Parts: sequence; structure tokens; C-alpha cells
Amino acid sequence: MKLIIILYSLLFSFFTVLGQEEMVENVFSEKEFIKFKIKYLSFNTSTATLQTKREVLNGKPVYHIIGEGKSSRFLSIFFKIEDRYETYIDEKTSKPYRFVRKIDEGGHTKDIVIDFDREKNVAVVNNRKYKTTKTFKTTEDIQDMVSAFYYLRNKLNVETLKIGDEERLKMFFDEENFDFKLKYLGTDIVRTKFGKINCLKFRPLVLADRVFKEEESLSIWVSNDKNLIPVKISADLAVGSLTALINEYDGLKYPLEKVK
Repeated sequence: MKLIIILYSLLFSFFTVLGQEEMVENVFSEKEFIKFKIKYLSFNTSTATLQTKREVLNGKPVYHIIGEGKSSRFLSIFFKIEDRYETYIDEKTSKPYRFVRKIDEGGHTKDIVIDFDREKNVAVVNNRKYKTTKTFKTTEDIQDMVSAFYYLRNKLNVETLKIGDEERLKMFFDEENFDFKLKYLGTDIVRTKFGKINCLKFRPLVLADRVFKEEESLSIWVSNDKNLIPVKISADLAVGSLTALINEYDGLKYPLEKVK
């Protein structure tokens, strides 16, 4: 079961929608760290982390965001997971310059680097596993599956959200351009080890296949405060269910608000 790729797809694809045109101040810091504990059925199977750093890429100031997923010791006996996702985004626009995907999921491996040419609107895909390079046309507003997370955290306008709102944005992943749709479901309270957190609840709409049970089988809860960090993710799978819950955090730009 590819639990980590499912989690990251949920985390990153959520923030590919529901934005405004004007840029605002970054809601994340250069030292933000978030860790999730993932359960499949009732078993702790893996962990996933997101961390942010400030760097320079090809002379441009960027935020370097790293997402990692690892299976637990027990699961690694049967199905070892070591996934790493990276994006380098412009510190002002949050648009990506480079995306890295290096994964090992039970022996299924990928090692891909995508460089986005913002002037020509193309994505250059370097498949380091097979030593091939291909170029694909994209759009000016294209995002990768990690950059989209931070792009929309900056632009999400909570005050204008209405239950049932559906929005779209364009994403480039591996060698394809995607349209992604998301539905806003309202507010909810999520219990965590840190206490109760008031959250915004969303539902990404996905096609039913061998993994997901139906089109609307995914849900994500995001903190209803200035941070807008993911707190909980739930997925009904073809066999069983998966839940990811925030387990650690550090370096948030604003205090995480809790329900008293």
C-alpha cells in the first residue's frame, strides 16, 4: 500500500485551489517544521514531515521546502517506504523553479528533477533513474504538488469561503499538466495531542480507481488561523482507511490557536 504518496498527494494538492490574485505576506516562516503520524486501519505505519528553509537557487532567493515520508520499523519489514519531495519557490510569488521527487516504495523507485522555465512556460523533466530529459509546455500559473501547498496558504481568503465552494488550479506532476478541484465543507474541531484545534474542512475530488473507494473519499482539515497548516487527513481506500494527524510542530510564524 503506497501510504506516503497518498498522504503527500492530499497535503499538497489541497493548496492548489481557493486563492486570490494579489500576493500577501508569507504566512510561513523559514524555519517551519510539521510532522504527521500516519495510521492504516489501527496500526501506526509511517511518518511524514514538512520543513522550510531559506536558500538561493541560481542567484534567486527562494524557500526550499522538503517533504519526507518513512515507514515504521514494523512496516519496513514488509514494505519499506523512503520518499523525499522538494520544491524551490520564489520567496515573493511562491511559484516553483524546481521540483524534486525521489521515492522508494517497496522497491518501486523514481528519481525525477523538474526545472520550470518561468519565461518560456516550459517544464524540463530530468529522469535521473533512466537518464532521460524531456521538455513539456506548461502555463504561467503552473504549480508543482509541493509549491501549491505554500502558494495557497499565502492566498487563501478564509473570510470569503462559503460551504460548497469549488475551485481549480493547474499543476504539473511527473510529465503531465493537471486540473485539480476542491470543495469547501465548512468548519470542524479536531482533537490532537496539543488540544482541540478549530479547522477548515475540505474535500479534494479524485477519480475512483484501485486505491480510492469513490470520487469523494478524501478529506483534509486545516487550522482555521493565520498559519493554515494541515492538521488531519483522512482517506477511505479500497481496503481499509488511512488517517494522518499532526504529531509535532515547530517554527510556526504565528501561535497555533487552540479551542479553550
